[in-house]
Amino acid sequence: MSDTDSFIDEVTEEVRRDRLFAMMKRYGWIAVVIVLLIVGGAAYNEVSKARARSNAEALGDDILAALQNNDSALRAENFGAISAPNPESAAIVTLLRANELVASGDAEQAAEALNALTAQSDVPQIYRQIARFKALSAQDTTLDIAARRDGYAALAIPGGPLRLLAEERLALLDVEAGDTEAALERLEAILLDAETGNGLRRRATGLLIALGGDMPAAPVSLGASTADDTRLTGQ
Repeated sequence: MSDTDSFIDEVTEEVRRDRLFAMMKRYGWIAVVIVLLIVGGAAYNEVSKARARSNAEALGDDILAALQNNDSALRAENFGAISAPNPESAAIVTLLRANELVASGDAEQAAEALNALTAQSDVPQIYRQIARFKALSAQDTTLDIAARRDGYAALAIPGGPLRLLAEERLALLDVEAGDTEAALERLEAILLDAETGNGLRRRATGLLIALGGDMPAAPVSLGASTADDTRLTGQ
């Protein structure tokens, strides 16, 4: 390689280096910002997780403290004083408070709180459906049959998490209205449904026999189910 070629290569390399430094000065801040965003995002995520965990633990402590009292009215008052960190937690506290209000004999106030919960669009639908179911149950003696039937029918839609429990209540309304045949048909359908849980199956069987009905010809086997009211409604 001649001295001229060597000189040209050195100049070319210097030009490239100068261009690289110029680009770093001009655009290097972008890389710095990206790195800061990644690091900051990871830190924020960890802080958010820690805050959520702390809030959940605090809520759990408040719920346990509220349950320490043996008086239902005082437990309801304790639940009413809990400050929940988000709409979902607030819904759980409302459901627990409603249970205590019903237990203390204040079904009217329980229904009022539950109906208010059903209207909160920022609460997950499952909590609003449970609140609706419990509100109807709390108003068994104050709502007429037609209103209760409409309410339970809306919860008995196919695929709904409270479908079978609502069907059970509709069967009870059939009995209340004197329509034994309709009640028996509903009870038989419940017993033949693969999603029927053990608790509901026992209740449906007892009512079916009490009404003079016969067990379905091909009952499904007992098994766990999402339709168990002890897990969904606490009733």
